[in-house]
Formats: sequence, C-alpha cells, structure tokens
Amino acid sequence: MATVSAKIEKRKKEEMNELGISPSEVIKKAVDDAILQRKLEKAAEGISEIVPLLRKVSEESWVKAIRETRDER
Repeated sequence: MATVSAKIEKRKKEEMNELGISPSEVIKKAVDDAILQRKLEKAAEGISEIVPLLRKVSEESWVKAIRETRDER
C-alpha cells in the first residue's frame, strides 16, 4: 500500500471525528470511484470510435458471419 495525504479544513476534520467518519475510508472510496469513472469514460470513448465502423457493415454481412460461426461449432 502507498500513503496519500490530503489537507482539509480543521472544522471539517473535527466534524468527521464527531460523526465517526474515517478519513482513510473516505479517501479510499473517492479514489476507487474516480478510477471507475475514468475507466467508464475511456470505454465510452472507445465505443464512440467503434460505432461508426460497425455502422458500415451491412446486415447481410452480420447474418453471414453469425451463420459461419454457428456452422464452425
């Protein structure tokens, strides 16, 4: 594990203590959420690039490819 530190207002730190909120758990969740969000954004970008290519393929080509794949089994 790595250590990460963050500066927050003193009052917020006091409120976290009063409410029993663990700063480390909040930071861990925020990091996990940020990573997931970025992965989803990158996936959406990839899909946006692929969709125009897929639209160029005719329905007949899709049907033919599916039938050939089924026949291979």
